[in-house]
Amino acid sequence: MAWVYLLIAAIFEICWAVGLKYTQGFTKLWPSVLTVTAMAVSFAFLSLAVRTIPIGTGYVVWTGIGAVGTAILGIILFSEPITAWRALFLLLIVSGIVGLKFTAH
Repeated sequence: MAWVYLLIAAIFEICWAVGLKYTQGFTKLWPSVLTVTAMAVSFAFLSLAVRTIPIGTGYVVWTGIGAVGTAILGIILFSEPITAWRALFLLLIVSGIVGLKFTAH
């Protein structure tokens, strides 16, 4: 169940990271409320996950999924550039996440 909690935490991390763009520096009320709520949910599920998963593994997987998901949504939602190098490095992050998942105790 801890890995499910970690996945939920990572999804909400992506939500709040993307939400930051919509808050316009926390000057927009509802995007700011949703972003802060997503932050709280993300941290809550991360704290549940690391009860069982080692903190180093949990934190790296959480931030890795968040970074990759945010980068992908940046490309889709905000027309951020995608290059072969950027795609390669995102794949390296994903391979690190998978490796940590399968080597965690």
